[in-house]
Amino acid sequence: MATVLLLPPSEGKAPGGRGPAWPSAATAFPALAADRARVRDAVRVALAEGEAAAGRLLGVRGPHLARAFAEWDELDDAPTMAAASRYAGVVWGALDPATLTPAARRRLRAWVLVPSGLWGVSAATDPLPAYRLKMAARVPPLGGLAAFWRPRITPVIAARAGAGWVIDLLPGEHAAAIDPDLLAPARLLRVEIVDGGPDGRRAAGHDGKAVKGRLARAILEAGARDPASIARLDVEGLTLDASLRSSGRGRPARIVFTRAPG
Repeated sequence: MATVLLLPPSEGKAPGGRGPAWPSAATAFPALAADRARVRDAVRVALAEGEAAAGRLLGVRGPHLARAFAEWDELDDAPTMAAASRYAGVVWGALDPATLTPAARRRLRAWVLVPSGLWGVSAATDPLPAYRLKMAARVPPLGGLAAFWRPRITPVIAARAGAGWVIDLLPGEHAAAIDPDLLAPARLLRVEIVDGGPDGRRAAGHDGKAVKGRLARAILEAGARDPASIARLDVEGLTLDASLRSSGRGRPARIVFTRAPG
């Protein structure tokens, strides 16, 4: 029985790398290689339709689009680095993998999987080049990437977890790539961070990313691998709101933390 911790990728990527180009690099999920190549090839066809189409697909323009074009031009030959080092956004900055204790770093390598639009799902140790592509993108003729990847990566995640817990810290666009009905015998635990207010609760937005990274760090440091142990975590800025709401056999469990204002 194993544990899987699902974390989102980030739009921000660390530059450089010293690892081999991704087509020849060893990864945790070599069975996804053909589907990754299909996504890559479909994106390249779409990018060839011009700057306006490319900007819509990649969600950027101006200098950011020029950089994204360059990354896609160099994708197959670019140096790589481990996913946990490549992703450099707010969640990963707060997680700060380089400063984890040795035990937590071992859990990071063993537990953390990252669903993404280009790779489907990657382990924290998988070598990745710099790239830009959102899971929410629609790429002809594949369609929406979350729907494309869902039947492909959910069984992979289930096999990794065995009969253990899959701890989901994903935003909606990445969670859409996971089909709970295909996870058995693994058990899915959705962990949500919300903001409270006079108009009720709502999902924490960009400002909640840092506290999500701190929560992921706390899970890895404590070795929290089930709903009860996660509910007991003491994370600055978070208060347990409700825990282990299960809707019956085969349905996800749910833990909700409320983020303190400010």
